[in-house]
Amino acid sequence: MSKWFCYSKNNANTQSSNSTSSSSVSSSLAYDLNNLNITQERLKRYADEANTLSSETSDTTLTANTEDDLKTKAIFLREKAISKTLNKIKLSMEVDLCFVLDCTVSMEFHIAAAKDCISHVLNYLIRTNSNIKLRVGFCGYRDHNDKDDRLQFLDFTDKYEQFTTYMHKVKPVSSSNNDRPEDVLGGLDAAITQMDWQNSTRVLLHIGDCPPHGRRFTTLRDNYPDGDPNGLTAENVLEKMRSKNIFYFFGKITSDTDKMLEIFRDIIGEFPVFDLVGGDPIKLIEKLIKATSSSITYAVSSTIGSNSKEIYSLKQKKLDMNPNVPDWNTLSLQKGVVMWYFIPKTLDELKNPTYFNKPKLFSESFSFKIAQQPFSGGVEKCAYFALDIKRNKIPFIPCIAKQQMKEMVIKEYNHIGQNDPFEKYLEAVEVSTVAYFLSEEFNRHAKRKNIPKVNFLNVKLLRCGTIDLRTRYYIIEPRLKDAEYKRFNANTGVITELRPTLEAFVHFTYEYTEGYLVVCDLQGIELNNEFILTDPAIHCIDSLRFGRTNFGKEGISELFLANHKCNDICKKLKLSHIDNSAFNLVPTSDNN
Repeated sequence: MSKWFCYSKNNANTQSSNSTSSSSVSSSLAYDLNNLNITQERLKRYADEANTLSSETSDTTLTANTEDDLKTKAIFLREKAISKTLNKIKLSMEVDLCFVLDCTVSMEFHIAAAKDCISHVLNYLIRTNSNIKLRVGFCGYRDHNDKDDRLQFLDFTDKYEQFTTYMHKVKPVSSSNNDRPEDVLGGLDAAITQMDWQNSTRVLLHIGDCPPHGRRFTTLRDNYPDGDPNGLTAENVLEKMRSKNIFYFFGKITSDTDKMLEIFRDIIGEFPVFDLVGGDPIKLIEKLIKATSSSITYAVSSTIGSNSKEIYSLKQKKLDMNPNVPDWNTLSLQKGVVMWYFIPKTLDELKNPTYFNKPKLFSESFSFKIAQQPFSGGVEKCAYFALDIKRNKIPFIPCIAKQQMKEMVIKEYNHIGQNDPFEKYLEAVEVSTVAYFLSEEFNRHAKRKNIPKVNFLNVKLLRCGTIDLRTRYYIIEPRLKDAEYKRFNANTGVITELRPTLEAFVHFTYEYTEGYLVVCDLQGIELNNEFILTDPAIHCIDSLRFGRTNFGKEGISELFLANHKCNDICKKLKLSHIDNSAFNLVPTSDNN
């Protein structure tokens, strides 16, 4: 057994009552561990990532003669990159929102709902994300027979009363001899090309119940079966949208737009579609408010550090994924080793970066199956369905073993770079272990106050060989099922789904660690009296911990302290009140 691996059978910190240490470790794993200098590899990677974030030229490439020299230079580059990223975040909070709305007679109720929507959306943003600054505009479309009434605009404004007044003048109109398809492409093209898009985050929320003209979109009666009479195509309209870095969202009312959505996805990739079906005025307004608010927060949280090419290439990549669980009988059994850290017992151990090193690693052999295609993916990682397969001997019948299977998710980083992937995956396990420790402390306090639990998945590192004989690393965790997966807040400070318990948990991590860190980017599932979360991020005053999503001391101040609004859960836990009125979130004019 490798000297780096330890095991205490009765110690609860192993996180698993039935886990056992490997009786032997492969020679290749022992070699990799013995030759891995976690600190040095991490410093090199941080410097490389910081150079990438800062878009620096090769004259800042890191060279250092000693580890102290390496650390000094890595800190310098990291803090420079963090400063630039924080400024991008501030700019991303400035949003242009354009409603593109079918304004024919069949849309009467939705036009009415849009009139009352914006004031509710603004109130919601003030309550949850007061740092988001919004300009709102409108583009309405009808059909070619409507001539002068075919298109109408209100360019972007931050005078919301002006928007509301304008919307009350928008009337549902349809001319005689109208068919079902509408001038959808003309409306989208006008919104993209004739509106004055300026802000960093650009949102186009399209609401309609009918498709564009042309046989490729519909079998309905169509006065223009050959397509748009002005020569517009879905490809050239959506390419203009892509080039302007505009996020597209759709409010679906009927199945008549299904083919349109399919074609649009083939061109630009996945995008959110909101259910706006129904004639109840109150429920319709509520749906539209939620769709609009979600569009804004989704776009803001996706804008950071991305350009239009990156945003749309990620959306397109999702089309190549398979959302279905595979037939496990067709997949071969693979073997590897899983590793995890001994959970800290004290805050001092958690705050000590040298605690998470090789002597605190556990391991056990692991048999599994993995799907051939990912079912989901993000900017950093893609995720595969997997099975954890154990063979346990039946007591008193040692020659017979019972096979147990547990559904899992295996995650792989999209980009590793030139550095040792072993270290990067160990860091992901470290982040999860810290979040797990803090959630246990939170739950101890919450139990006495009848507050829902916050639990993080038990995450481990998986090391294995593949059919091409290359060593591969993954993150492996139990599969979340039976509830909708949600992102509740982002490491940018944006709240995407407001849950007072989770916002109080973030506050708790700050106070419990004495201002050392905050756990954020909370995502997972919500059960009756419990949240089960995964893939957190951590902002920490030590900028050389917790990866590229750690925005350091400034991240804590500007993305948490400046935005947090104490709620009833904070009060129940007797957390210190946070006064965020003193923070300045105005972006600098220098974007270099």
